Amino acid sequence: MDKRKAPGPDVMSVLFFHRYWHIVGDDVVNTVFMILEIGVMPENLNHTLIALIPKVKVLTTPKEFRPISLCNVIYKLVAKVLANRMKLVLDLVISEEQSAFVPGRYITDNIMAVFECFHSMKQKRKGGQGFFAAKIDMAKAYDRVEWHFLEGVMNHMGFSERWCRLVMMCVKTVTYAVLVNGHQSPSFIPIRGLRQGDTLSPYLFLLCAEGLSAYTKAAVQHKRFYGISPARGAPTVTHLFFADDSVFFGRANAHDSSTLKHILQAYERESGQMVNLQKSEVSFSGKVKPHQRESLE
Repeated sequence: MDKRKAPGPDVMSVLFFHRYWHIVGDDVVNTVFMILEIGVMPENLNHTLIALIPKVKVLTTPKEFRPISLCNVIYKLVAKVLANRMKLVLDLVISEEQSAFVPGRYITDNIMAVFECFHSMKQKRKGGQGFFAAKIDMAKAYDRVEWHFLEGVMNHMGFSERWCRLVMMCVKTVTYAVLVNGHQSPSFIPIRGLRQGDTLSPYLFLLCAEGLSAYTKAAVQHKRFYGISPARGAPTVTHLFFADDSVFFGRANAHDSSTLKHILQAYERESGQMVNLQKSEVSFSGKVKPHQRESLE
């Protein structure tokens, strides 16, 4: 771990453990082993401070802060062990449409695929069928994850009961206090959400995003949603993911646009996610007339 990382509520930084490992090392290792073995998090070990980092220069609303979690080092070790184990199977359980955080995949692959699809849309000026591309952004994606949805996805994917219990132990036993001008607010207990800054959180969010991919693939399988083929003989592309951002491709008609709307609504209802309309946008191929664009948007 980076020795310069800010300490958690126990005020013992990574530098402390590095320097005095010859004294505390055995106790730390035994504590981590005990937590992983019995699946119980000691009281206050999962207490977390929230530091609010400004996302813009001029702040007007609380949503313009990014909450970063400051966790205790021992908890970080537990989370790191689980994250390292989860990385070994991510490529088996995460669909190929997702390119972020999966070992062996590169986010640039999906970027190039998106550019190819947009290029194809730009060139499609003949024929009767137009296409759309919808760039979808989720508002406060990590903060809105429903715990029951995450647990249900892991069970559906075939993770063992013991594994699910260990992961949900890390997620559900957290308590928070917000740092305000260097002082801690009173503690509170959340009922949903993943911590930004937690080693496990990116991988757990990928599992949640698989729910959206599954809804989309089900619609394709039942011939309720159609994507775009960027070239003759190329596979059809319906959606591509970049962690919490996604791009959907479909036919520019009421059927496909209505299906995409229902897919997003179902995902929002089950996962707790919410589409950020201000940061989402829709593009159309040149074949789509202005009045069609207005009706579909």
